[in-house]
Amino acid sequence: MKKMKWTLPAMAITLFLAGCSKDDSPITPTPVTAGVYVLNEGNWGKNNSTLTYYDINNKKASTDFYETVNGSKLGDTGNDMLIYGSKLYIVMNVSSYVEVAEASTAKSIKKIPMVTGSDSRSPRYAVPYKNKVLISNYDGTVAVLDTASLTIDKSITVGSNPEQMAVVGDKLYVANSGGLNFPVYDSTLSVIDLNTLTETKKIKVGTSPVKLAAGDGKLFVLCTGNYADIAPSIVSVSTSTDEPTGHRDINGGTLVFYNSKLFVSSGYGATTAGITVLKTTDLSTDTEQFISDGTSVTTPYGMMIDGETGDVFLTDVKDYVSSGEVFCFDKTGKKKYSFMVTPGVSPNKVVVVKK
Repeated sequence: MKKMKWTLPAMAITLFLAGCSKDDSPITPTPVTAGVYVLNEGNWGKNNSTLTYYDINNKKASTDFYETVNGSKLGDTGNDMLIYGSKLYIVMNVSSYVEVAEASTAKSIKKIPMVTGSDSRSPRYAVPYKNKVLISNYDGTVAVLDTASLTIDKSITVGSNPEQMAVVGDKLYVANSGGLNFPVYDSTLSVIDLNTLTETKKIKVGTSPVKLAAGDGKLFVLCTGNYADIAPSIVSVSTSTDEPTGHRDINGGTLVFYNSKLFVSSGYGATTAGITVLKTTDLSTDTEQFISDGTSVTTPYGMMIDGETGDVFLTDVKDYVSSGEVFCFDKTGKKKYSFMVTPGVSPNKVVVVKK
């Protein structure tokens, strides 16, 4: 894939809402209540990423919440999202910026360009750490964003095409996928000392590591393989010794650590769609199918677990071009509710809003 030039997303479309004042001034955002934000990735190059807000109390999903509040589109290929403090951070991969908005309203505060000269850095994922947000970029770096000044303090060189990251103590683990280096992918994790913001070592794991989850003194690494003779797998790494401790071939999409278990959504092309639960001790199967009430999911994509309630959110992208759906299951695997993200395409990241 050629490097993409960074361009600002289309800002020309202005949304005029019923109920605006006579001079068509922008609406005053109403703070959200208990609910969830859903980042809908959209289609690459189509500038159709959207943000859905689902109100748990009135069971209503707001259509394109970001555009309604801001009168402009979110941009192209939303890849990750988190709430840290009072701010909502949305990582826009193809548009190549980080959108910073008020967490309570989704009102835009600032767009932070992720570029080098005129070249896109292609940001991918973000994690918070001590008044910083750390952002992986496909140019082989991790950017350090100061959450007060909303400026990039530093960029740390890691491996090729880094994806997800995980903070464990004062260490940052970065999955170096080498995703653009077909057929020779990367197979390492970068370890960054968060006190000095420098890379201290690389750990060799499986082929093309992309997703991470941490818990029980271990880091769990989901690797995609090479789509040929190397199967997708999960590798466990001791966070005290930084040495691999286990391996299992499994076709996973994403993974989440919760309550001393590892939840793994089914990967692309998997025979059965759903969630498998693994034991963290040896990566053996704890529960073959977490969804216990027969609820049918077409194409699992993103997954999140609410640490307070144990609710498991699973996004379903259907066919990647029509509106997706978000499912919420209780800790026993029974569906609590679901909602469509119309007109959202490829729902990816879910973030719970607490009030």
